[in-house]
Amino acid sequence: MDDELLSIGSFARRVGLTPSALRFYDDCGVLPPAHVDAVTGYRYYSPDQERRAVLLRRLRAAGVPLPEVGVVLDGTAEQARAVLTAHARRAQDVAAAAQSAIGEVLRSLPGGERRTLARVGGAELSSAVRQVAPSVASGVEFPVLRCVLVELDDQEVRLVATDRYRLAVRTLRPTFTEGAAARLVVDVAELTGIASWALPLAEVDIEVDEHGARLHGEGRSRTLPTAGGTFPDYRLILDGLPTPQIRLITDRSTLRTALQDATGPVVLRTEDQRLVVTDRDGNSVSHPAVHTGPPLRIAFDPAVLVPALEAGVGPDVLLEVSAPDRPVVVRSADQGSFTTLVMPVRTR
Repeated sequence: MDDELLSIGSFARRVGLTPSALRFYDDCGVLPPAHVDAVTGYRYYSPDQERRAVLLRRLRAAGVPLPEVGVVLDGTAEQARAVLTAHARRAQDVAAAAQSAIGEVLRSLPGGERRTLARVGGAELSSAVRQVAPSVASGVEFPVLRCVLVELDDQEVRLVATDRYRLAVRTLRPTFTEGAAARLVVDVAELTGIASWALPLAEVDIEVDEHGARLHGEGRSRTLPTAGGTFPDYRLILDGLPTPQIRLITDRSTLRTALQDATGPVVLRTEDQRLVVTDRDGNSVSHPAVHTGPPLRIAFDPAVLVPALEAGVGPDVLLEVSAPDRPVVVRSADQGSFTTLVMPVRTR
């Protein structure tokens, strides 16, 4: 390997990006590393890539969507100019924030109408629905668990789903908000249809008022039907999690493949920086892993853990374990805005 190549940490410091962002841009094909170690999977970058990385950071800081970033980086000067001009025109909407703020004050006066509004990317909203939907319950014992909780406040839009064995939370950062916080309970089937509708839209406004909830984007609107019932207080679960004693990072796809064909509960254990997966019949496979903390031995139902792995992003998955009988936090190593809690099972 070329001695001039930089580790992902060193390159990240040079160009002002985080290592997780560099892994994400590698996954998207926008900024692949110059070299990937075939054994460790570590990424290395060339100094010649610094200019591209800095330009990428500046474009993302300006809010340029990733597909348009690719056009600026790899297209002609004319294409880049057209994309940036169009984005600048859209950015003028930010100037309307002052008018919206004044409108909110006016609506708060006696006789005014209360409204909550949050603006998010259409593809982001669609992705969030796809990630949390597998954690929705399929039975009828608790109808509210067949729904997704949608929370809006002045900083985040959160989608939450649980079937009592899993808890999935995806956080979105809105580009614009106004009004008070709002909570909506939406049937997962309705929300899945909304996700397909929102996918091609650059931006989607989620609007909530006394008349109900709606989504708007590119001149089109769609009603967001809400359901009754009280959604469980997921924050009590998250706040009650003990400090993890074990952290394990491994290849997400490899672990998913090992679990998909497993029969019955599977046992995960660590052995010399490797993860060993053993099914009920005693069949075992192992692959490399980065393990910190005491030795790990924990069991899962594959039907519960596999969907959590499939909903992740990027090549790696991070498992945070506090105890073999407590919920395990499953995170995407490249996407800190999505978290799943998965309950382990008992074995003999």
